[in-house]
Amino acid sequence: MGRASVVHAAGCVLWRRSPMHRLELALVYRPKWADWSWPKGKLKKGETHEEAAHREVLEETGQTCRLGAALPSALYVDHQGRLKEVRYWAAEATGGAFTPNDEISDLVWLTPDEARERVTHPRDRDMISVALLAIATNEDARGL
Repeated sequence: MGRASVVHAAGCVLWRRSPMHRLELALVYRPKWADWSWPKGKLKKGETHEEAAHREVLEETGQTCRLGAALPSALYVDHQGRLKEVRYWAAEATGGAFTPNDEISDLVWLTPDEARERVTHPRDRDMISVALLAIATNEDARGL
């Protein structure tokens, strides 16, 4: 399959520290697909993967974010039967507030174990361990 036949998307494992300094991950609920997943979406024409990741997080969660380490990409066949590649980053939430919209009806902040239980797709569940390593490395580098 050529590059043109692949749907390109970007997303984030969005994280924050609670007031009790507990690590929390954001999952969004998409009623159209009845699933809990990471914020993500297709690239717009001329947009980089990084720009799309920032935009999708903002559109789906109301949060601004700081992209951290790149995570493994997910490659799968989407609901329309197309090959889809999603590039992911660990991203720290830097502010904002969630407002439900047509695409996303709910946002939850969960511990990694809670997220592992709630997330719908195994490919998203598999992202948690690698994201936790990236987050720990990022925090160590920043002296947190």
